[in-house]
Amino acid sequence: ADYDADGPCMGKVPGRYANRIAKGRFSLGEKTYELAINNGPNHLHGGPGEQCFANRIWQAEELPSGVRFTLDSPDGDAGYPGNLHVEARYTWSDDHKLTLWLKATTDAETIVNLTNHAYFNLKGEDAGDVTGHKLQLFASRWLPTDETLIPTGELAPVAGTPMDFTTPKLIGQDLKADFPALNYGKGYDNCYVIDDWKKGAVRPVAVLTEEMSGRKLTVSTDAPGIQVYTGN
Repeated sequence: ADYDADGPCMGKVPGRYANRIAKGRFSLGEKTYELAINNGPNHLHGGPGEQCFANRIWQAEELPSGVRFTLDSPDGDAGYPGNLHVEARYTWSDDHKLTLWLKATTDAETIVNLTNHAYFNLKGEDAGDVTGHKLQLFASRWLPTDETLIPTGELAPVAGTPMDFTTPKLIGQDLKADFPALNYGKGYDNCYVIDDWKKGAVRPVAVLTEEMSGRKLTVSTDAPGIQVYTGN
């Protein structure tokens, strides 16, 4: 799911729009924009090849504690409206914290959805898969999709299904269950609805643990949903 037509974009910043746009079509005001189709019938991660920001050469500038990457996308680039300037700033602190700060500015009404495709295996480098990791999500509903992974609009309860991570569960426990979502994505690739979401409130929404290493990853956000993808 996290691939464009020419290969993976692991560790990179895809854009202009991460994830899928159904049928490669969106509307702003009275105008409809057509985008390249590169994932089944849909547009994924900004388009194929160099249309995707993840496959472009960004300008780099060294900072005292990191590096700043910038990219300029002209109006009409890959079918998107507006001149877009993007900045990705990576900094490293004395207390061993790596921070990625993303910013985009534009001169016209447009859509943009930037993310980073870092993948975490808490067991470490070249230590096998993550099926033995335990995941807990503070989400009791999820977004079912069609077979092309486009949400249907339904908010479904996770209770009684393999999608339930409301209590800590091994990722591999139900990974190969005969269930529509797992068949469509060949594993987990779905958005979950955060319980008791409040606009602007940043709080933990997911906890991932690995027993042998003792490592724990906590994800906090002020967004109303969280996407779970298991590297299928």
